[in-house]
Parts: sequence; structure tokens; C-alpha cells
Amino acid sequence: MASIAKRPDGKYRARYRDPSGVEHAKHDALKHVVQRWLDERTAAMVTGQYVDPTAGRVKFRSYAEDLRAAMAHGPTTRNLVERTLRRHVYPALGELPMATIRTTTVQGLMTELAGRLAPSTLKLVHGYVVAVFRAAVRDKVIAASPCDGVVLPPARRRQVEVLPLEVVDVLAANLPPRFRVVPALVAGCGLRQGELFGLELGRIEFLGRRAVDVAQQLVTLAGDPPYLGRPKTPESERVVPLAQVTLDALAAHLAEFPAGEVELWDRTDPNHPTTRTARLLFTVDGGAAVSRYRWSAIWRPAARAAGLPPRTGLHALRHLYSSLLIRHGESVKVVQRRLGHSTAAITLDTYAHLWPDSDDRTREAVQTALVDRSADSVRTAGRSS
Repeated sequence: MASIAKRPDGKYRARYRDPSGVEHAKHDALKHVVQRWLDERTAAMVTGQYVDPTAGRVKFRSYAEDLRAAMAHGPTTRNLVERTLRRHVYPALGELPMATIRTTTVQGLMTELAGRLAPSTLKLVHGYVVAVFRAAVRDKVIAASPCDGVVLPPARRRQVEVLPLEVVDVLAANLPPRFRVVPALVAGCGLRQGELFGLELGRIEFLGRRAVDVAQQLVTLAGDPPYLGRPKTPESERVVPLAQVTLDALAAHLAEFPAGEVELWDRTDPNHPTTRTARLLFTVDGGAAVSRYRWSAIWRPAARAAGLPPRTGLHALRHLYSSLLIRHGESVKVVQRRLGHSTAAITLDTYAHLWPDSDDRTREAVQTALVDRSADSVRTAGRSS
């Protein structure tokens, strides 16, 4: 119910009740001001676009944290979202009420971050901020997202640089003996770091299919002990064929360093988490699982000795594996499946420049077609004469 009445002091008072029954009022000396205010609220309720004016008082950090807790992210993604918001967004927006944040506020933040973050990181930050405000619009916390109209500076995609095959042997020579097979294994099947250090002996088939079954990964989060979880995406659960040379290297490794038995929390089935003994292919001295932090200390000296660029990680050998598949004619879909990418678009975005250039095939196709046409014309002319 809505109404306008003139008060004894001469001012006009407009009143209405929102869908939850709460009364709201506005006072002004001019009747058309309160009438317009009342009309806007009434129209919003009729069209389903009504937003409680008090809802937008919630602060960005409070709303974002509630949203983050409710999202069905995996643990690694949840950790990444928390770290990204805490480092790059909360210092600027965290204590601002949601309704007070304008497009210029968000644009200013993105422009400032563009001066010190890599384009990929900036895109990640922007995506999380957009997701928060989009959810706030759905929850009727705010009427519209201030991210609409925000423009990121154009980013030039850096092409993946593939390491030469010789690096595999150089890295192996500079790694501790129990990890010397790691470069050859990653270059031979393209496992992610978590998949590699969560790999159990029973997941490798040395006969028959000669393959590795990727069904879990070792998850390492700050402040928590490592545990076994599902791979990054459903598409990451895959079976990767192994060449005989890779299997031979693994067999030699296991003869010298048998799989270690490690007690780990297994969360691969979220409905039935349990502690069990995992027979991991790789463990550190003392028999513990290889956490992300322990591996960094092992990898960095070997990478420096091999002359790799700073911040080059194990992922570079995954790129090498991809390049080998592409070089030998595998299709985009096959490369996608072997790497466990969620879509072929991700594979193309990353590796399109590695597929052979089609210029020569284009020339050959046109040349063949036109030469055949010319030959047909000559034969037709000969028959006519």
C-alpha cells in the first residue's frame, strides 16, 4: 500500500511497504519529488526489480566472504579466490558498502592494478569482482552491477615457449636421485604437478594398455597437510597412454626407489572422506608426500642449473609434452583429452601457434584445383576441334 500525505509542517510524506512488509517513507517540501520517488519504488516492485534500499549497506568484504563460503568450488580454487580477493580487492573495496561502489570506483581499481599485475592475473581479479557484483544483483542487494562498462587494458597473449628436449636430461642430472625420472615422466605424459605427486603405483599399467590412470591429485593448501582430492576438473580424470621409453624409465626408478606408503586424508569422494595408506610414486626423504612447497625447494636449484628462465616451473614440461603430440599430427581434441583441458578452446588458446601453418596446404589446394581445371579445359578444347 502506498500513499502521499501533507504533514502539518507543510512537507509531503510518501509511504509504501516493501514485499517483506517493511514500511519506507520519504519527506520533501515538493510533492512531485516524493511522487517520483514513490512511483519508482512502486514500478520496481511491480516489475520484480525492487531492491531494499537498506540491503546495499552491507560491506563488500562481508558479502564477498559469504558468497565465497557458499560457492561449490574445489579446495584449490577456493584458496585462490580467497588469496586474490584479500591481496588485490579488499584493500580498496573491502570496507565500502555495496551500494556506494560506482563504476568509476571499480574502473579506478582495475587501472591501478594493471600497472603492477600480469594481464592474466588482472583478468582473474576482474572476473572475481564481476562475479561478486553479479551475485549481489541476483540477491537484490544492489539494483545494477558497477562492473558494467569497466574496461580492462588490452592484453597481449604471451605465446607458450617450448623447452628443447635436451632440457629433460639436464634437469634430471641436477635433481636429487629420487626425482630424476620426473622430467621424463612429465614430458612423456603431461601430468600436472598435483597429479604427478598424487600418483599411486596401482594407477600405472605397465602391460596391456600401457597407460597412467589420472584419478586424483595431491592438494596442498597453506596451513593444511597435503591430502588426496579429485583432479582439477571432471575432464582432468583421464587415461594417458605411455610410450615404452617412459615405462622403462619408471620401472628403473621404482627398482631403485619403491613406492612409498603414506598415510593421507583421501577426499576424492567428498561424501565419504577417509584416511588411508597411499602408495605414492614420489615421496621426500623421510617418507612424506611431496607438497608444493617442498617441491619448489627441490626444483629451483635444478631449473637454475639448467639455465631456465626465472619462475619456470614443472608446467613447462607439460607444454613440451603438448608440443610433441602436435608435432606428430595429433588433433586439437586428442591434445585436449591427453592434457585434461575442460574445453578445446583452452587447448587452442594455449597452443594454436604450435600447429603447423596452413599456408602451404592452402597453396597446394588452390594449385591442384586450378591445374586440374586447366587440364580439363585443354582436353575439352581438343575434343571440340
